[in-house]
This record gives sequence, structure tokens and C-alpha cells, in this order.
Amino acid sequence: MATLCKPAVSVPEHVITMEDTLALARSLHADHPQLPLALRLIENTGVTKRHIVQPIEETLRHPGFEDRNVLYEAEAKARVPEVVRRALDHAELRPADIDMIVYVSCTGFMMPSLTAWMINTMGFPGHTRQLPIAQLGCAAGGAAINRAHDFCRAYPGSNVLIVACEFCSLCYQPTDLGVGSLLSNGLFGDAVAAAVVRGEGGTGITMERNGSHLVPDTTDWIAYSVRATGFHFLLDKRVPTTMEPLAPALRTMADQHGWDATGLDFYIIHAGGPRILDDLSHFLAVPPEAFRFSRGTLTEYGNIASAVVLDAVRRLFDEGAVGDGARGIVAGFGPGITAEMALGRWTSSGGAVSAAMRDRQILTGAGRSPERVS
Repeated sequence: MATLCKPAVSVPEHVITMEDTLALARSLHADHPQLPLALRLIENTGVTKRHIVQPIEETLRHPGFEDRNVLYEAEAKARVPEVVRRALDHAELRPADIDMIVYVSCTGFMMPSLTAWMINTMGFPGHTRQLPIAQLGCAAGGAAINRAHDFCRAYPGSNVLIVACEFCSLCYQPTDLGVGSLLSNGLFGDAVAAAVVRGEGGTGITMERNGSHLVPDTTDWIAYSVRATGFHFLLDKRVPTTMEPLAPALRTMADQHGWDATGLDFYIIHAGGPRILDDLSHFLAVPPEAFRFSRGTLTEYGNIASAVVLDAVRRLFDEGAVGDGARGIVAGFGPGITAEMALGRWTSSGGAVSAAMRDRQILTGAGRSPERVS
């Protein structure tokens, strides 16, 4: 069974607080006719601070799409390796043990993907499969977990590394003045996260089932308009209402597995905003406290896109309150409107490995804890 091990998460050193965000909105958009509404929406997000890859003065400049994408690549190469090493450390594996890398990001573009650079520079085998996912937005964190699960089922004993690299601040567009854009300017943050899904052994969430669901006729609710100046984020005012059709999809998948979505032990949900979590609490009939991991991410980091679910999983680990057999759900939501959902149980089997995995470790020299670099 595939087990999602403890993620590693890193946020940049530059911080912008809620107070900073509101002050900037007032100074930059003093004459905006809907400024009071935008300020109220930003305040209601509950985001106390966000981390960004550049000082705010540089973030507010727009030197052009090319320059921003060059910065995206440089920052990814500077920040991803340390997070990956910590994720491998958590899983008690080395680069040589990884069979596939799933790289998710919607805030910059590279071809070849960063996966090729990682294989060339970080000791991953040349035969490592590469799966870059660029167009699922915030749902990509859940999709990465599900594709890793699928791969481990198809190739028993395999290990998959997931990397989510999101620099949302590099998508800031100073000419986008719609209320949705102003809200986004106060909601999204930057982060890098990584986690390993082990095909055998490991402590974490052992995956049992996954699924996807697309809400019909909502493809223009969350989207990018790709222009000469880069990615322009489009956010429809109806997005916060999507839990009404998505909650039944979560219930259905749990029912098909013989579980009751209302009575699970943990919930790892993409924190797109407080309304999402509040509505899901209502429609699933679970207490708001059930989403404390997602709320923690939203409060401290903002919406960090595909990295949200991995950071929420990290918080589940850090709390240390679940025991073996505890049942839970992991779900990411994004453009489409798409839901990527998974069910799993907590297992603390340590590094227990099957005979097949033990033979593999002998052949490859794997199974030893790597040196930690942090």
C-alpha cells in the first residue's frame, strides 16, 4: 500500500502582513469605486501574513513576463533542493530510491521541466519517470498525491517524490483592477513543498482510494488569461459556492469505500478561503475544528496554491494526535472546477518493508537514512 510520508515545506523570507496588504490597497487604489468591498473581502480571508520571494517593492513592479519567468526558474532551483532533501529524510529514502517525480506548479513555466534539472543535479536515477503538472492550479496538490498513488499501485514497491513550487507573487498584475483580482492580491502566498509516497513501509497516510470530480459548466470560474504580460488570474464571484456541488462528490467517494464522510478522523482540504471551509463544514456536517490544519495554512501562509494540501498534511503530522487506523480524506480544488480526492488511513509502521522491498534495498544500496542538509 502506498503511504504519503511527512511533507517538508519552506516559505520565502519576505513577509507581508494583513495590515500591510490593506494599507497597500488603500494607497494604490484610493479612487477605486469598489475599494471598500475589496478591503472587506481581504479582511474576511483571515490571512494574517504571507511569504513572498521578493521584497514587496520589487513584487509591485512588473518588469515583463520574460524577466518574471527567469526569476521563477532561478528561485525554484535555489529553493527546491533543500525541501526535497528534507522530504526524502522524512521518508527515510535517498534520491536513488525514487522511481517517479511529480512536479506541480501554476505560477511559472519551464521546458524541460524542473524534474529534468533535478535528475541531472540531485542524484536521481536517469530512468526516473517525470510527470510535470502545470494546468490544474490549486487542485494539483491533490492530483499529485493521486497520481503517485496510482503509480505505486501499478508498480508495487515503487516510490514517488512530489514537489509543489508556487510563487504566486510573480503573477501580480498591477493593471488588473477587478474585485476578484484585488482579493487575490491579498490572498495568495509563495511556498515550496515536497513529500514522498512510499510504495512499501513508511509512516503517514496509507492511501486506499482516490477519485476526481468536475463540476459541469464552471470552466471559466477559475482561469488564466495568458497575455504578453504573463498570467492574469480570473476569479469568478461564484467560486465560494462550489462546496455545495463538491461536498456530495466527497460523500459519494466515501460511501463507495464504505466510509461515512461525516465521521472521519482527519480532513486535509485545500484552503482556498474561509468560505470554502465554512461551507464544507456545513454540507458535510462536521465541526469547523475538523479543518484546523487547512485553516492554519490559510492564516499563516495564505493560499499557497498546490502546496496547501501538503502543508496541511505536515500540520497533521506535527500535531501527532492521530493513531493507527485513523481514517481521513485529502482533497484539493481548482480550475475546472475540479476536485482531486483521496481516502486513507494513518499508519505508523515505521520503516517496515516487505521482503520484495528489502531485496530491492540490498540491490540498490537503499534503505539507509540520507545525510540531512537543512
